[in-house]
Amino acid sequence: MTNQIIIFLIDTILGLFSLALLLRFYFQLFRVPYYNNVVQFLIAITDFIVRPARRFIPGWKGMDLSTLVLAWFTECIIIACVYLYQGFDFAERTFLVISVIGVLGVIEVIELTLYIILFMIIAQAIISWVNPYSPVAPALNSFTQPFLSIFRRHIPPIANVDLSPLFVLIMIQLLLMVVAGVNMQVVSMLN
Repeated sequence: MTNQIIIFLIDTILGLFSLALLLRFYFQLFRVPYYNNVVQFLIAITDFIVRPARRFIPGWKGMDLSTLVLAWFTECIIIACVYLYQGFDFAERTFLVISVIGVLGVIEVIELTLYIILFMIIAQAIISWVNPYSPVAPALNSFTQPFLSIFRRHIPPIANVDLSPLFVLIMIQLLLMVVAGVNMQVVSMLN
């Protein structure tokens, strides 16, 4: 019972921190307006670790890789803690365990990224119907534009209804199924 509580707390707290790091990375990557309150909040809660990490992990082609690597490392810590509290023996096959945790960290980052995109597209659709002039709308538009434009180029609006969010959501669901299958295969390597 105590292990479950500890696992829940670690997963929740570090999971939210990993989410904040990923959002910061993607907001910077997709040039979400800096003046947005959400962006300011993410910078405020992650700056204490991102700034020092930039000394060791340089950016690449305008991408802040330190933020992405920190999100991956946070996911690896979560996975390692979960296995540790479930009684997994790390001493046996150490290199394999570290490799699998690293790969599982990458898979978790990919899965979290897909869920972020899914949520942003749904939020953008709802806000466009309810309040298209919301202060959050420019941030959502900046974030979702690269994904929606792929389908907007090939599928024109039908009766002034943009169906590109629907196709992106279907694609994300398919990718989530693939990620879940890969995750199961990687986890099976530890058994």
